[in-house]
Amino acid sequence: MNIISVPSSSTTSKLAHFSPVQNPDSSNSHFHAFRSVYSFLHNRAFSHIRSHDPSSSPILQEKPQISSIKNEESEIEDVESNLDEEIIKAKKSLEELLVIRKPVMEISDEEGEESVKDGNLNKLLGSSVIDEGLSRLAKKMSFFEPERVESSVEERPLLVNLDLALYRAKIFTRNYQYKEAEDLLRECIKFWPEDGRPYVALGKTLGKQLKWGEARSIYEKGCQATQGENSYIWQCWAVLENKLGNVRRSRELFDAATVADNKHVAAWHGWAVLEMKQGNIKKARYLLGKGLKYCGGNEYVYQTLALLEVKARRYEQARQLFQQATKCNPRSCASWLAWAQLEAQLENHRGARTFFEKAVGASPKNRFAWHVWGVFEANLGNVDLARKLLKIGHIVNPRDPVLLQSLALLEYRNSTVTLARALFRRASQLDPSHQPVWIAWGWMEWKEGNMDKARELYQKALSIDTNTESAARCLQAWGVLEQREGNLSAARRLFRSSLNVNSQSYVTWMTWASLEEDQGNSVRAEEIRNLFFQQRTEIVDDASWVMGFMDIIDPAIDSIKRLLNMEASEESSVGGEDDNYGSTNDDENDDSSSGFDLDSFVREKLSLDPSNLEVRMGPWPESNGRRSSDSDRRNAAAMPKL
Repeated sequence: MNIISVPSSSTTSKLAHFSPVQNPDSSNSHFHAFRSVYSFLHNRAFSHIRSHDPSSSPILQEKPQISSIKNEESEIEDVESNLDEEIIKAKKSLEELLVIRKPVMEISDEEGEESVKDGNLNKLLGSSVIDEGLSRLAKKMSFFEPERVESSVEERPLLVNLDLALYRAKIFTRNYQYKEAEDLLRECIKFWPEDGRPYVALGKTLGKQLKWGEARSIYEKGCQATQGENSYIWQCWAVLENKLGNVRRSRELFDAATVADNKHVAAWHGWAVLEMKQGNIKKARYLLGKGLKYCGGNEYVYQTLALLEVKARRYEQARQLFQQATKCNPRSCASWLAWAQLEAQLENHRGARTFFEKAVGASPKNRFAWHVWGVFEANLGNVDLARKLLKIGHIVNPRDPVLLQSLALLEYRNSTVTLARALFRRASQLDPSHQPVWIAWGWMEWKEGNMDKARELYQKALSIDTNTESAARCLQAWGVLEQREGNLSAARRLFRSSLNVNSQSYVTWMTWASLEEDQGNSVRAEEIRNLFFQQRTEIVDDASWVMGFMDIIDPAIDSIKRLLNMEASEESSVGGEDDNYGSTNDDENDDSSSGFDLDSFVREKLSLDPSNLEVRMGPWPESNGRRSSDSDRRNAAAMPKL
């Protein structure tokens, strides 16, 4: 009995641990206190039952006295009363333990307080006191109520708003409203940082403003946000570095783009074009083959392969590859245009004109198609048709300075200098950063005898950028001007500066050598020619590639004729019409019309009046100097704002 007797002070001290405590070990102390109370009650009850167990007494026991029995009964009653008191105290303490916090959702404050004040223990004394207490404790924990945690991040709009915002930014960029486009795209990046499209659009917008450093940082940020899995950002970044002359860095970025997505054909094609410009023809062919292997037939890949064949003077293979390109996409204006230029180079005028017609039919507003076709007709002496084509191209592309530049040169040769000068001035206003306009204008002023004006225009062109191919041509033309004027030292400096920019210019080397010969320095002239042959980059192309290309593309293809389409396909209407364009007999070289009605095409496709094609010489009605269509302005106004 002494073993299970516990002073009331001890019990009180142990029950005092059930009061709410803020330290992290309060749950452990509560558990130990509950276990001590439970063991105390269990031992008291067990010892009481043991005292009444008949098996505990010996078999031959004397009959107890009546007085001793009465004493034991009174002691039992005292123990039971004490036991009831201990149970009640333990239950109250357990209730205080479990009611740590007031209920938040399911149990109101009033119900919780009433249950404690009234001492309603029936709910706590269900099937299991511990289970009931833990269930009530779980209800009060915020971990089980995620909606109670308020998010600090602003709720972003629906994903459809991103598509609308990107379209709206495209309209802003088209109208040269770069500030509005930048602000909108930065908002898109803020709400959708994991989407790569805003980074690409913003990088291109910054690149058009010559903000190369900001564009590079945007691409880098986009690659980090997308965890390097967006090949479009890598590819755009590679193109940017290539423009800045960082060839090694550009190769690394193109490689990263192909690793991120080996089916991204633009990365393979862009990398191949880079290697072509560096003279690595075999590497370029290998990359184009990889593009066809992983991405399937693509018109741009076939077109670039065809251009390689043209440079290697394998014209039949080039025609077959152009045919493959136009079969992949009959609406590819670039493929038709490149094929037309090949036929023009081979003096197949009828075939070239037919492909020019297909090019403008595939893309009626393509400025390159109208421009190249117009120059082609001008070289053939069709001045009126050339002027008409250039004017149509200018009307559908009013912001393009190249069309006006070619039109100005055409008017200078066949009309008046005043009109040509006005066209040059208008072209320079449309795009002051376009170097060829200033160079061509300076050349015209030089031919007219305005040397000071020509020097001023050349200087204006060089102030834009001195590290481009256009700058090299400008320096060479300026050197010729100074040579004709007798300023030989200035001419030599200009020729040297031009070669520092483009050391592969045959014209510049030979012009400098001619200058030295005219001055009687034949030894110096020979040295200059030898320097050219020593430093030039020889592009060696392997003709065996044609037979080994199938191993790169797909070993499952049985014959190279299937790729190059050596046998004409009877089912293809394009092939059936174009098979005769490769020949160059006299019947097909005439300048007769192929049946294409240009006036009807302009009326139907472009809604223009062929009899009223005039070039706007004045400023545009918009206050910011930019021209935009009414539909574009309506679409921009209708786009929702973020």
